Amino acid sequence: GSSVFNFLKLSNTPQLTALGGVNVSQNSDDVGLVFNNPALLKPEMHSQMNAVFNNFYGGIKVYHLSLGYHHEKLNTNFSWGLNYFGYGNIPQTDASGNVLGKFRPTDWVMQVSASRNYLEKWNYGATLKFINSNYGPYRSNGIAMDMGVLYQDSSKLFSASLLAKNLGFQLKKYNGTIGDDLPFDLQIGLTKRLKSAPFSFSITARRLHQFNILYNDTTFNNENGFNNSSNKKFSFDKLLNHFVLATSIYLVDRVELIVGYNFLRRHELSIG
Repeated sequence: GSSVFNFLKLSNTPQLTALGGVNVSQNSDDVGLVFNNPALLKPEMHSQMNAVFNNFYGGIKVYHLSLGYHHEKLNTNFSWGLNYFGYGNIPQTDASGNVLGKFRPTDWVMQVSASRNYLEKWNYGATLKFINSNYGPYRSNGIAMDMGVLYQDSSKLFSASLLAKNLGFQLKKYNGTIGDDLPFDLQIGLTKRLKSAPFSFSITARRLHQFNILYNDTTFNNENGFNNSSNKKFSFDKLLNHFVLATSIYLVDRVELIVGYNFLRRHELSIG
């Protein structure tokens, strides 16, 4: 709960949302997934565009655009992407509640990715992103990098990927306050498609650098009669919170049904 630019955690494209919000190994030609993992960028995405218009909760508007390009001479794949959050008009008040006017808070990230293949089954990529946050008089920006590697065996219909996300820092801090860490994430995922049935299965583990990832506001819980999380160093709940499961069902040509289950989100959205 102490990191900045937490909008970077949200999925940018419908396929990633359907996969449970976290997936790094799905074998797809959707250039929108590259925004999440640069290792998924491949030559087949040349001249592709992914555009998303999302009417989010509470009147929040989310816009996304991704473009893919393959440079033959450099034998390198490139992509450009933008994710923009507009929170509408919000009253601006002082500490006493007096209305001073209105302001339009926004968050956005713009990024450039590149990837190359190694031998026949490996692909590696990196993303450089510029992050901007504007909440009236409080403004901040920063830079970050994602780095990923993908192993894909088409004969066995298997893929696996390792991704390090949001390696970076704030360039400008909110109103001169002490800078916080970016929401760093270390993820690993596996996807396997069945040969004789129209199914594929994915399992993804995130935030591998930290064991207990469930947010626990002990003060709020004590004041409102909720139970605090277990103080045990190990529990199966804490372990399962790292995992996201997904299944893709290939119904007919060009039609897929995707179902995902996110253990951490289930805990975060449950009411005590």
